[in-house]
Amino acid sequence: MGKQYKELTPENIVFINEQHLFYIASSSGQEVNLSPRGFDSAKVIDKNTMLFLDYPGSGNRTARDIRAGGEVTVVFNAFSGPAQIVRLFCKGVLIEKEDAKFDAYFKLFDADKNLIRRIVELNIYAVESSCGMGVPKMQYQKQRTGLQKWMVSMQEKGELQEYIEVHEVPPKLEDL
Repeated sequence: MGKQYKELTPENIVFINEQHLFYIASSSGQEVNLSPRGFDSAKVIDKNTMLFLDYPGSGNRTARDIRAGGEVTVVFNAFSGPAQIVRLFCKGVLIEKEDAKFDAYFKLFDADKNLIRRIVELNIYAVESSCGMGVPKMQYQKQRTGLQKWMVSMQEKGELQEYIEVHEVPPKLEDL
């Protein structure tokens, strides 16, 4: 049976830190966006705040929805060990590279500053845990490296920043 509470517990934080994959869903009145995220890109900084690195290469819908005041839900689920799901219900804040908080937050990650779009701060207003018995057991092998290789290649060619700027605002469905 699921439980809902207002902040992360120490057990939730340990669980989140052990996961190699999470899903982030967002909406702002257009289609609901759901995106898987990997790498060491999520950090819980306190019981009501999580950060994640926003890498280029996707449609950037999470940022669009945050800018529009939309809701964000993050889901972590166990693929190994005891079954468990933790959902975070949040409002997001986009922390751009020129923002005052950026450098302090970025120090929490082991990443190349040139390869990310921004940091996303998620302000958690509700946490929900559930059993996760329907999630299959799977074994983690390793992170894929294709995105990092693509980003480094684009950076070396001097094209990454242009890519980020061109893909800053994804098209609306009616424009496709």
